[in-house]
Amino acid sequence: MNILSADNISKQFGDRYLLKNVTLGVLKGEKIALVGNNGSGKTTLLNILTGSVLPDEGKVAARKDIKVGFLSQNPQFDENLSIADTIFTSENPQQKAIKAYEQALLHPEKPEALQKSLELMDNLQAWDYEIKIKQILGKLDIHDLDKKISELSGGQKKRVALAYFLIDDPDLLILDEPTNHLDVETIEWLEYHLSMSEKSLLLVSHDRYFLDKVCNKIVELDFGQIYHYEGNYGYFLEKKAEREAIEQSEIQKAKNLFRKELEWIRKQPKARGTKAKYRVDNFYKIQEKAQSGKQEQNLQIDTKTSRLGNKILELKSVYKKYGVQKIAENLTYTFQKGEKIGIVGVNGVGKSTLLKMITGQTMPDQGTIELGETVKLGYYSQDTLKYQEGQRVLDFIKEIAEVVTLGNGETITASQFLNRFLFPPEVQYKPIEKLSGGEKRRLQLMQVLIQNPNFLILDEPTNDLDIQTLNILEEFLESFQGCLLLVSHDRYFMDKLVEHLFILEGEGKIKDFNGNYSDYRNWLDEQAEQEKMQEKNKSEKVEAKIETNTTTTVVSKRKLSFKEKQEFENLEKEIKQLEEKKAGLVTRLNSGEGSHEDLSGWAKEIEQISSLLDEKEMRWLELSE
Repeated sequence: MNILSADNISKQFGDRYLLKNVTLGVLKGEKIALVGNNGSGKTTLLNILTGSVLPDEGKVAARKDIKVGFLSQNPQFDENLSIADTIFTSENPQQKAIKAYEQALLHPEKPEALQKSLELMDNLQAWDYEIKIKQILGKLDIHDLDKKISELSGGQKKRVALAYFLIDDPDLLILDEPTNHLDVETIEWLEYHLSMSEKSLLLVSHDRYFLDKVCNKIVELDFGQIYHYEGNYGYFLEKKAEREAIEQSEIQKAKNLFRKELEWIRKQPKARGTKAKYRVDNFYKIQEKAQSGKQEQNLQIDTKTSRLGNKILELKSVYKKYGVQKIAENLTYTFQKGEKIGIVGVNGVGKSTLLKMITGQTMPDQGTIELGETVKLGYYSQDTLKYQEGQRVLDFIKEIAEVVTLGNGETITASQFLNRFLFPPEVQYKPIEKLSGGEKRRLQLMQVLIQNPNFLILDEPTNDLDIQTLNILEEFLESFQGCLLLVSHDRYFMDKLVEHLFILEGEGKIKDFNGNYSDYRNWLDEQAEQEKMQEKNKSEKVEAKIETNTTTTVVSKRKLSFKEKQEFENLEKEIKQLEEKKAGLVTRLNSGEGSHEDLSGWAKEIEQISSLLDEKEMRWLELSE
């Protein structure tokens, strides 16, 4: 049974149908990915489903007993509220108790409020729920709950909105590009969280690994029509290719038949009989089918790459620090021709700062960065496109170059190059501020490539680009003859393009890893497995040693030496101290105080103390016998 359904939805803008008789249903527990090119109507459909936009035709119905959460691309909040007031707005009693507890912690001068909130947390058994909330906030890098919404960036607001919906836990979660502004580690956590959830999900995303692991159904919007595929993203690609091949075959047959019928209809006299009328009606159906081929424009990227000399880029003992945070320490590397390197690290570790040092926008505190004379940098940053108010698209590009040299040596005008980037003449004369977010990012990419760089530095280029555009960009970068330095949270994009990685581990440590992102994840898993095996072997050796010592003691009891007596006495004191420390940590853990990192740290410390206690107690028993 559908928990949300849309029947025969149509939406028209001017003379163009964005959606035409679209029907979609979401079942309980279903996880659906909505895919399609930029401008195909994905966001419009989500807005119609959530009631933000009304359809021209058709209706949307949701079951009365379900709660729907909608994360838009640009969430809107009351700017005067704090993060805590924004997140904890649910009627859930446990949420209210947690909010009161968090507020009480901020005001230690009011102990009675703290005591009251602690009692309420105990009565509602909200501690486990609070740990879950702290985990969500910690994973989304949200810590200062007293901060005002007005002080947050667009990316931070998106994280707050995502936290709100994950905590509120609606029956159906509708997400529009949820992975934008998240680092790879957080995306992998969100991927796992959503895939393990039994809640229903409808999402739009360009992250192909994310779609493949989270969703069990793909819905494609294509020229106003909707197509359903039962399976993950890989299955969708296979079946989509089959569908398009069948469609093209049917259209070709219709075209052949149309030519024959057109010849017949031209020969017919104006007065027709019944049979002729039937054939004429059928002719118009054939004509409609024959002319139904999609006139699809694809982005064309083909620019000349300037020649690279022997010396490209050298980093020598580079050191950079912001406040107390080290970005790079003793970073030394020499780039070779044709290298494609990815940069990986959690948000805030310094990826963009490293790129800005290489491009000369920020200077290192120590060390040198030397560019070769023939290097022509092309830098695509996360910053928004910079242009003059009222400036038209064509004028903006002409300021850079009026003539563009393509990869084959051919030259074309700036207007023709804009056409290749899907900016037709009517758009070229538009003011840039009237472009959509995706169009502005495409224009920004064009601004970089039109200058024929031979060393590309791309900082999160996949944001706001559809999957088709990403595929074309991937093809261009794969054949790109220059060097590439890439920061991206899109793991599929990274895997296809890079040969090795700079891993920013924090505290200035940058690891050079030979392989792509999937290779790195596999290596991490292998390291974790090896550590686990080492711990297991160590534990087995300790148990075997204890068993041997016990057997020896039974066979031959003897008096303790002076050193053993001292050890025995010290062990009693140490065991008592460890038990007291463990009890204190357990109390703090159960109280729910501290951040998610604190809770995780205390849990690990309790585990270590328990292991140490086991060892010392066994030794105490051995000596006591």
